[in-house]
Amino acid sequence: MGDLNYVYAVGRIRVKEKSLLSDSDIGQMIGLKDEAAVISYLQDKGWGSQDSGKDPDRILSAEEAKAWGLMVELGIAPSVFEVLSYPHLYHNLKAGIKEICTGGGGSRAFYKDEKYGRDEMLRILKEKDYDALPEHMRAAAKKAYGIMLETKDGQLCDVAVDRACLDAMEHVSRTTKHEIIRDYEESTVAVTDIKIAVRGAATGKSQNFLKEALAPCRSFDVGALALSAAGGPEVLRDFLSTHEFPEAAEALRTSPSAFERWCDNRVIETIRPQKTNPFSLGPVVAYYLARENEIKTVRIILTAKANGFTEEAIRERTREMYV
Repeated sequence: MGDLNYVYAVGRIRVKEKSLLSDSDIGQMIGLKDEAAVISYLQDKGWGSQDSGKDPDRILSAEEAKAWGLMVELGIAPSVFEVLSYPHLYHNLKAGIKEICTGGGGSRAFYKDEKYGRDEMLRILKEKDYDALPEHMRAAAKKAYGIMLETKDGQLCDVAVDRACLDAMEHVSRTTKHEIIRDYEESTVAVTDIKIAVRGAATGKSQNFLKEALAPCRSFDVGALALSAAGGPEVLRDFLSTHEFPEAAEALRTSPSAFERWCDNRVIETIRPQKTNPFSLGPVVAYYLARENEIKTVRIILTAKANGFTEEAIRERTREMYV
C-alpha cells in the first residue's frame, strides 16, 4: 500500500476513532448497577449486531468481526496482522499438544483461527505435518511435542513454546519496515519477559530456568533480569525500579491485577503516538490494537459485574483507553 492509500486509510480511521470508548466511558460502565446495564450502555454506543441480542459473548464477537472487517475493507495485507497474532497462534500450539498428550482441553482452550484453529492444529500434530505450520513455528512444535510425550511436563512444554513465540516476535521487531509493528512487538516481548520473571520469582525458579524462558530484547539485559528474578520478588522489584520500569514495580506491590493492568497499559502507551502519524500504516494498526484493548476491557467489566465484583476491584483491573 503506497503513501496515498495510507492517507485514505488513515482518513477513514480518524473517523472511526471518534467511536472508540474513552476512559470516561469505562468509568461510567464501572459505575453501572449490573451486567445488563453495561450491555444496554454498549448497545446505545452501537455495539453488537442484529443477531447478538443481549448475549455478551455474541456482542463482543460482533465487535471483533467489525474490527477485522474494517481492515479487510481498507485493503490492509493480512501479513501485517499475522505477526500480531503470534501469541494466539502459539497458544493454539500449546493447547493442541496438551489435548493430544493428556486428553484434556477441548474447543474452549483454543483461539479461533481460520487457518490454525483446533481441528487443523490437532491434525498437524497427530500427523507430525510440521511443514504445514509457519516456518518460525516448526522447530518449536517438534521440540515441545517431544517434551510433552517424553516427560508429560506441561510447564517445560510451555517454556519451549513461549520462548519460540517471543523469539519470533523479537525477530519481527528487528526486521519489519513498519515502525508500529517494530515498537509493538518490542514492547510486547519486554512486557512478556517481565511477566515470566514475575512468575518465576514467585515460584522460586532457578536462574538457569529463567534464562531459558526469557527472550532477548532491547529494553534490558535478560541475563540480569533472570538473576534478579532468581533472587525473589523483592530483588526483582528493585531491578525493575532501577531499569526504567518503576511503574511495574509499584503495580506489583499493589496487587497481581494491578500488574496485569500495567502490562496492557504499557502496550497502549507504545502505540498512542501513532495518532499523529498520517502517512504510514501506524494509525491503522494502532486503531486495530486499540479495538482489541477496549474489547478486552469490556469483557473484564462484564465478567466482573456478572460475578458481583466491587467498583474498586473492577477499576483496578480495567485498562487505559487509546483515546
